[in-house]
Amino acid sequence: MKIIIVFLLTSLMLTAKAQKDSGYKISNVFHIASSGGWDYIALHQGKLYVSHGTQVNILDAHTGDSIGFIPNTNGVHGIAFNDALNRGYTSNGRSNNVTVFDLKTNELITQVTTGENPDAILFEPFSKTIVTCNGRGKNLSFIDAATHTVVATIDVGGKPETAVANGSGKLFVNVEDKNEIVAIDIKTHKILNHWPLKGGNSPTGLAYDPKTNRLFAGCEKMLVVMNAENGMVVKQLTIGDGCDGVAFYPKNKLVFTSNGDGSISVIKEQSADSFSLVGNYPTKRGARTLTIDPNTGTIFLPAADFEDTIQANGRPKLVPGTFQILVVNKVGK
Repeated sequence: MKIIIVFLLTSLMLTAKAQKDSGYKISNVFHIASSGGWDYIALHQGKLYVSHGTQVNILDAHTGDSIGFIPNTNGVHGIAFNDALNRGYTSNGRSNNVTVFDLKTNELITQVTTGENPDAILFEPFSKTIVTCNGRGKNLSFIDAATHTVVATIDVGGKPETAVANGSGKLFVNVEDKNEIVAIDIKTHKILNHWPLKGGNSPTGLAYDPKTNRLFAGCEKMLVVMNAENGMVVKQLTIGDGCDGVAFYPKNKLVFTSNGDGSISVIKEQSADSFSLVGNYPTKRGARTLTIDPNTGTIFLPAADFEDTIQANGRPKLVPGTFQILVVNKVGK
């Protein structure tokens, strides 16, 4: 009997430890001692590109050391990359333009005027264009990567928040104030469909799994999984509050959402139509956007410290000089 009791106690202890060690936690913090707000963060060839106020800070993704910056990106939101031409791009919301820079030297090449308040940005390899989601313009700008000229502008009927491409001629856009995803034919620059999120409100972050052809839209306290072929909603899962970023990790078939309430939600994709919440794990209040290393699964989130007092705009005041990047890893990795 004693042997059995000891065995059971040992089993329970090991199970409890396994559960405790199965989550995600902050493993490092990279500090950036400069002022200003932030939005997106992007990883490219071992470098973190961090939008921050009027510039993009560039950090070594392994050490957090500063290795450069892209200046004069007023109201910068996002960063995109084009390896074939060795160029990077930033969407500058207050300047209503895109900065084109050299990926090796970080030197400015040119700036391209877009629609009003360009927010999210991506390089679309099928058409070899840079696409910006213009929030106040309620449209998309398509910029030819070779000539730096706007070749098309598409009105999406609302505020475009984030876009992803399937790599074979289709673009999908979260339209935040319409609670829908718009599907676009990149060849013709025509809207194919307006797909309602059916209970998913204020969609922000968007990710895509090309293997299952599923879209992952981060909404208010909800992740909506949509079939990218026909727009059918296949699953809705509860996540943390204030989501602004979604990332997909194909190696382990995991979806991550970064939530402004100070958490990340982790969802497992078992199959094209089967999903389950793995858990919610603490980060830091305001850490609402993210990027993920596709090789290691390491997650990076911009954050800062805030005062307890609330300003007139309803937001807490940021403590100057506390901007930082949280490095999050799976426990026991």
